[in-house]
Amino acid sequence: MGALARALPSILLALLLTSTPEALGANPGLVARITDKGLQYGKKPHLLAGLGKPTLQAALAAQEGLLALQSELLRITLPDFTGDLRIPHVGRGRYEFHSLNIHSCELLHSALRPVPGQGLSLSISDSSIRVQGRWKVRKSFFKLQGSFDVSVKGISISVNLLLGSESSGRPTVTASSCSSDIADVEVDMSGDLGWLLNLFHNQIESKFQKVLESRICEMIQKSVSSDLQPYLQTLPVTTEIDSFADIDYSLVEAPRATAQMLEVMFKGEIFHRNHRSPVTLLAAVMSLPEEHNKMVYFAISDYVFNTASLVYHEEGYLNFSITDDMIPPDSNIRLTTKSFRPFVPRLARLYPNMNLELQGSVPSAPLLNFSPGNLSVDPYMEIDAFVLLPSSSKEPVFRLSVATNVSATLTFNTSKITGFLKPGKVKVELKESKVGLFNAELLEALLNYYILNTFYPKFNDKLAEGFPLPLLKRVQLYDLGLQIHKDFLFLGANVQYMRV
Repeated sequence: MGALARALPSILLALLLTSTPEALGANPGLVARITDKGLQYGKKPHLLAGLGKPTLQAALAAQEGLLALQSELLRITLPDFTGDLRIPHVGRGRYEFHSLNIHSCELLHSALRPVPGQGLSLSISDSSIRVQGRWKVRKSFFKLQGSFDVSVKGISISVNLLLGSESSGRPTVTASSCSSDIADVEVDMSGDLGWLLNLFHNQIESKFQKVLESRICEMIQKSVSSDLQPYLQTLPVTTEIDSFADIDYSLVEAPRATAQMLEVMFKGEIFHRNHRSPVTLLAAVMSLPEEHNKMVYFAISDYVFNTASLVYHEEGYLNFSITDDMIPPDSNIRLTTKSFRPFVPRLARLYPNMNLELQGSVPSAPLLNFSPGNLSVDPYMEIDAFVLLPSSSKEPVFRLSVATNVSATLTFNTSKITGFLKPGKVKVELKESKVGLFNAELLEALLNYYILNTFYPKFNDKLAEGFPLPLLKRVQLYDLGLQIHKDFLFLGANVQYMRV
C-alpha cells in the first residue's frame, strides 16, 4: 500500500471516492458525509498518552498517516550536487556532496481540509529532517574528503488534491498544486578541512534548501499518482451481499466539497448479479440534518432496502410451502381433508383422506416505509391450497389472502447494517374456492404458527447477515448513532484505522 495513500486521515478520503458518470442526475440511495473532524489529519504523537479512548482512537488513525508519510520521506533519493569555492592561499576548487541519505524525519502538525468546489487541501508544518552524507573537495594537486550532517527545520508542505473520475467510472485524484518551504538549514562538516567548508555554509545551505524543496514536491506528485490513485481503486464499486445479490456503490455525481465537509453520493442499488434489470423505483430526495459532531455520516434511503426487496422477490425468496409434517403434533388443525371436514365438508367428500399443501407467495415485493422514529412494512401474501392426489399431482382447491403489520428494527456495527422483523398477527380472508365458502379465520392459528416460527426467522437470518457499508480494508466504525427520518436512515460514527 502506498505511503501517501495511507497518510490520508483515517483513510477517509479513499473511503468514499468512485464514480459512474452515466448515472449523473439520479437521486442517491446512499450519501456519505466526511466532516472536518473526520478530515483532521495529524496529532502530535507525544500528546497521545493524555487523550481519552475515543479521541485516542481518532488520533492513532491520524498518526498512522503521519508515520506512513515519514517512512516515505526517509526513502527520498537526494541527488549529488557540486559547486565552486575559493580557498584562501590555494585558489579556486570544486566541492561535491554525495551519498545523501535522509537519516531521520519528524512530522509534527498536519491537516486535511475540504476546498469548496475542488477537492481537498493537505498541509504539513513545523516538521524536520536530518540528512547525512559525504563531501569532497578537488584541486588540481590535491583531494580532501569527509562526512557531513544537515539539520533541516521548519518544513512546511501544502498540496491541493483535485478529485475527479475517468471514463470507466473509477475515481481520479491529482495533485493540482504543491509547494514546500524550509525555514532553516544547518550544515556541519567533519574531516580534513571541514572547518574550511564551514566557512561557506551560507552558500552550501542555500543549495541544500533548494534541492530538498524541489524533491519533496516531486515525491508527493509521484506518490499521488503511483500510491494514492491505486489505493482509491480498492473501494468496491459493487460489493457482494450473498450468492445472487450485489450492491452498486457507484456515484451519481461528483463529490461535493464545502468549507465544513466532503459529501459523496452513491447509487446504493441492490441488484441481481446474473440478470440486472431496470428498477422502477426512484430514490427520494434526502434532506440531511446539519450535524458535524462525528467523523463520518451515512444517509441510507429506503430505496436501498426496497431494491433489495425487489431482488429477493424476483429470486422467489419470499415464496414458501406448508405441508402436514410441518404442523406441530398438538395442533387442532391438520393439513388433511379429514381435518377440514367440519368447516369445508365438500373438500372432504371430493377428496377423502388426502393431504393438503399450502403454497404461499407475495404478489409484489413488500416495501419498507421510513417515518420519523419508525420503520414498518405491510406485506401482502396469497396462499394457494392444493390437494395432493394419489397420482402425485396437485389439485388447486382454494386461495387465501394474508395481511399483517410488521415492525422493523435496523442496526449497524463496525462495517455493515443488519435488521430484524417483528410481525404482528396475520389476518386471513378467502379469495377463491372450488369447494364452497368457509370461514378462513379458522386457519389463522396454523398460519400464525408457521409465519412466526419458520417464515420470519428465515428472513431475520438473512437480515442478520446484513449488507456492507462502503469501507476500505482495515477501516472500522465506532461510537455509533442512528436516527430514522422520513425516507432515510441517518447513521453517524467515528472512524479508526486498524493496523496490521
